[in-house]
Amino acid sequence: MGMAASAVGGNHLHTSWKHFVIIVITLLLLSAPSVCAQCRILRCNSDFVAATLEIGVIGGGGKEGANAGYCSALRSYALCTQRTARACRGDLAYHSAVQGIEDLLIQNRCPKTGPTAQPRPLPLPQAPLSGDICFYEKGFIQREGRPPEYLHCGVFGDPHIRTFNEEFQTCAVQGAWPLIDNQYLYIQATSTPTRGSSYTTVLTKITVILKNWRECAELQIYQAELDNVPPAFVDGSVTGRDRRGHQSLRIHSHDPGRHAEVWAKHIGTTIVVRQLGRSLSLSVRSPRAIVESYTPEQDLQLCVWGCPLSQRLETPYAHPSMPAYAHCSSLLPVRDVYFQACLFDLQVTGNLNSSASAVVALEDARAMISDPDRVHLLTDRSGNNPPSLPMVLALSVLVETLRHAFLGPSVTSKTLH
Repeated sequence: MGMAASAVGGNHLHTSWKHFVIIVITLLLLSAPSVCAQCRILRCNSDFVAATLEIGVIGGGGKEGANAGYCSALRSYALCTQRTARACRGDLAYHSAVQGIEDLLIQNRCPKTGPTAQPRPLPLPQAPLSGDICFYEKGFIQREGRPPEYLHCGVFGDPHIRTFNEEFQTCAVQGAWPLIDNQYLYIQATSTPTRGSSYTTVLTKITVILKNWRECAELQIYQAELDNVPPAFVDGSVTGRDRRGHQSLRIHSHDPGRHAEVWAKHIGTTIVVRQLGRSLSLSVRSPRAIVESYTPEQDLQLCVWGCPLSQRLETPYAHPSMPAYAHCSSLLPVRDVYFQACLFDLQVTGNLNSSASAVVALEDARAMISDPDRVHLLTDRSGNNPPSLPMVLALSVLVETLRHAFLGPSVTSKTLH
């Protein structure tokens, strides 16, 4: 009896240790966005941990129901990794997760086909008890005692993209691409090739769909095209329908035809559309909870994940003695991503006026980012943010720790002992 109790206690401690390791590693991975910024493996990891916590097991366990639930969670984990496989090529955490899933499916005798775990509910903004349901920031402060965390995305010039994750890329994408696609907001941009170039493009059309949300806002559509940036929604209105005595949607313009700002107070979001020269630009400020309110199927968002690897362009080298370098330096003294964008656009077009898009994008960033230290995003010349060697080594150690927690000592170690 005592030995049986001891064995049960030992198994419980072993399971608790696995539980602890998974949570710690997930939190550490979530704190390293530079490693996985273009890859959704972090969301897959957190969904798997949440699913296993809900069923109360980390390993297969002895109970049939618990094991069935664990197998469902593993199959969901595998499906999530398959959906993000293209964006995660070469990612250490992704490939370790894929191998770990295969091992665990075999170890727990889980069929590869069968039911999957239900997805976690989306983080919807909760309505306060007061009458401020249609004012996101007021409601958030009442609930949390602090302002919400705001994220910024800017798309301008060739186009260049500063993502919500503070990545910077220059893209050669053509046609219509979703910039933002979540439960409250959809923004699509259309790019066309620049004159005389087969690989550089500019924004020529922006479509914004503000989705219907409870008592606060009905569906509204805003659309801007080159030489037509209207100060109104497509139905001609400049505000949303009055609900609960409030108008949570409004459009403002200080230069009709070339500038428009959409204020969506019910989701705490500001959208700025401009025409600069022969291209459009977009700046967005939105709370993190709104930005992250998407489903696994909404996985193509340039403002979240950036442009596909095959569509990214490097900034041509510019010697300090070149006129383009001197011109951009006079406008943008800090050697940040906006300086890089200025160099790229000026070298590609040969038009001094093309530098205006980078200057105005920086002004929008200053207005939308509350922390001045985060405005000037610094990267290497190619626009990539490579993970540091210490971070890669730390992740390698963590992955190996996770493997030992799941599978125990290796076969070689057992043989030696």
